[in-house]
Amino acid sequence: MSDEWNLLAWTVFAVILPVVITLWCSVQRSKRKMAIKDILRKSKKHGWRYRDLFSKPTCCCVCSQHILQGALCHCCGVCVDEACLRKADTSLACKEVMRAAQRDGSLPHHWVRGNVPLCAYCAVCKQQCGSQPKLCDFRCIWCQSTVHDDCKPSLSDSGKCDLGEFRNLIIPPHYLHSINQRRRGHSNDYGTLASMCGPNWTPVIVLANTRSGNNMGEELLGEFKSLLNPVQVFDLSELPPSKALQLCTVLPAGSVRVLVCGGDGTVGWVLDAVDEMKIKGQEQYVPHVTILPLGTGNDLSNSLGWGAGYAWEIPVEQVLRNIMEAEAVKLDRWKVQVTNKGYSFRKSKVLTMNNYFSVGPDALMTLNFHAHREKTPSLFSSRILNKAVYFFYGTKDCLVQECKDLDKFIELELDGERVELPNLEGIIVLNIGYWGGGCRLWEGMGDETYPPSRLDDGLLEVVGVFGSFHCAQIQVKLANPVRIGQAHTVRLILKSGKMPMQVDGEPWAQGPCTITITHKTRALMLYPPGEQTDDEEDDSSSASEPELRDQED
Repeated sequence: MSDEWNLLAWTVFAVILPVVITLWCSVQRSKRKMAIKDILRKSKKHGWRYRDLFSKPTCCCVCSQHILQGALCHCCGVCVDEACLRKADTSLACKEVMRAAQRDGSLPHHWVRGNVPLCAYCAVCKQQCGSQPKLCDFRCIWCQSTVHDDCKPSLSDSGKCDLGEFRNLIIPPHYLHSINQRRRGHSNDYGTLASMCGPNWTPVIVLANTRSGNNMGEELLGEFKSLLNPVQVFDLSELPPSKALQLCTVLPAGSVRVLVCGGDGTVGWVLDAVDEMKIKGQEQYVPHVTILPLGTGNDLSNSLGWGAGYAWEIPVEQVLRNIMEAEAVKLDRWKVQVTNKGYSFRKSKVLTMNNYFSVGPDALMTLNFHAHREKTPSLFSSRILNKAVYFFYGTKDCLVQECKDLDKFIELELDGERVELPNLEGIIVLNIGYWGGGCRLWEGMGDETYPPSRLDDGLLEVVGVFGSFHCAQIQVKLANPVRIGQAHTVRLILKSGKMPMQVDGEPWAQGPCTITITHKTRALMLYPPGEQTDDEEDDSSSASEPELRDQED
């Protein structure tokens, strides 16, 4: 009997003890993380981020010991152990977003010792840096130059930093210092200051949505802050674009480029803020907008040649190189006015459209998707998972057919002329070439000739679909949509019932109403070098890039 009790006791001990130890470790780790987060939150000199595991061999910049985990400043690249965090925060200088220039007008190097990038080479002897297993060698956090400890006194630039490869994109700290000095003197004439930055200076402002797509925005913020001036990199979850874009007003008019890291919804948000600048009388400061696609669909980015989604295929440095070489193109923006039937005293709903408007099965899928994402946003952090959820709702609608007999409830007018509709379940009004995450609707397949679609022609393309299954066939290139026509003004009248609708991925359920789509304005966009926008792809046989730019000008 005693042996059985001993066996039972040891069994309980063997099961419970690991559980108790695991719980104790979890509690201690949680307390430690909370303490570290409190230090990181209170820090005003560095932009610390905690790392559970560094991705490469790393040494503490304070005690020089090898570390596996600790804190990294995403502005200056300083890495420290937990025990050295407080000391590093007070003793090691971070990137200064604003500082006076030297007497000769130049900027000095800001060196950080150790943890140089892999495959970095010395600016003096051209040999590899950081090859020794210790804290060694230096990196300038502005120009990204690296140099050996022994070679540093032999630098030929006399300690002057030229801001490196991306000098034409960086807002120099001494430029902002000069701006601040002039403001104190009540002077708003900043035009003469641009000469200190060179003739080809086109500063970039980075606006990142940390909640888009695969939640890469936070990591990208750190990458851009390490390469640029942190003052020109903004997190849209903390500051709206309307405030971030006010930085354009202290930069040379017409020279600024804005990189939007996010989905098509984020791009629309930024373009709305650009329109606000025009209303405020700041039209001369309106920037050119480019996109780093982090969303799920990214149809606007695809149409402009920036791809269907970014997943670190190219380094951030290459992204900046593409921005420096990018060319200008214009994008039509449209006003969507929704007037409810029978409520003349109620103000009409007004939306802005960049991509497309739709009523029918694809709007229903988007409506269901957004309803579930609002309930459990943490489950929708993957681009692949988001597309799988869309597929699920599309399959469900194939069986239910909630939007059938759409032609009996809706009247369509193109430029004031009524169009007889076939037996459709959905109508899609397009401004760009891509729809549904990479499908070209208007061009379709086959040898049928249709007037090409353009981003800046002031025309909308209207197509119809027979249901969710037809949408799926179109996306895998097994069918074409019903091409209804092109128009400058589109009007849809929902006579009765309630239908799902969407504008650029923002869905809602709509009762009887009249929807009028008219031209609103044009946005200044950028497309990458060596790529073709929708305009060029459609007109490649009849127009070259210089001709396209002449038409835009």
